[in-house]
Amino acid sequence: MASKKKIGLFGGTFNPIHLGHLRGVEEIREAFHLDETIFIPSAIPPHKSVEEIIDAKHRLEMVRLAIASNPYFSISDIEISRPGKSYSIDTLRHFREGCADAFFFILGGDAFVEIETWKDFQNLFTFCHFIVMARPGFQKTPVATQLPGSLTPAFQYDLETKAWVHLSGYHLYFKEISFLDISSTKVRELIERGDSVKYLIPPETETYIHKHGLYRKRG
Repeated sequence: MASKKKIGLFGGTFNPIHLGHLRGVEEIREAFHLDETIFIPSAIPPHKSVEEIIDAKHRLEMVRLAIASNPYFSISDIEISRPGKSYSIDTLRHFREGCADAFFFILGGDAFVEIETWKDFQNLFTFCHFIVMARPGFQKTPVATQLPGSLTPAFQYDLETKAWVHLSGYHLYFKEISFLDISSTKVRELIERGDSVKYLIPPETETYIHKHGLYRKRG
């Protein structure tokens, strides 16, 4: 019988994808020995203004181009294909059904701070392991302050693995990564002003944006 694969799941708006996304996920892949990491562009993110988000087909293609040279990265259009808002719990349920592989849901520290606002957030941790990409210096913060209060009863900290263990048996890891201070918002602002975004986003993404006239100021 084939051994289980370790698969990372990394969702996001990717409006547009940038080098901070790619470097962070690459460091997580290496640290946790993931066999594959799947990028999952969202269709309608529940926590963001739809007006600021370009068409999903463009975001999907930009991610596809950005990860093409990495054999460990792949892409899924599951959230774009699914009607309605893109809820992570629906995505996790999709990947878990009928699959014995070990999944690791990857998210940024800023997103984890808002985890209590996510749909059915307390049940998210019953589907797979979670990895939170933390800024340098995070490990110096007191362990007791790492979780929102409402999640504390469902977790116990394991000193050996340096991770939180959920009642389901899945782990919640906080992993420090090299923090590149890049945001999709900043990239969009630079493009709108006509300034360079070189070395902030992959060259393939930059070419695609220019070709399709994305994020330019209308008027």
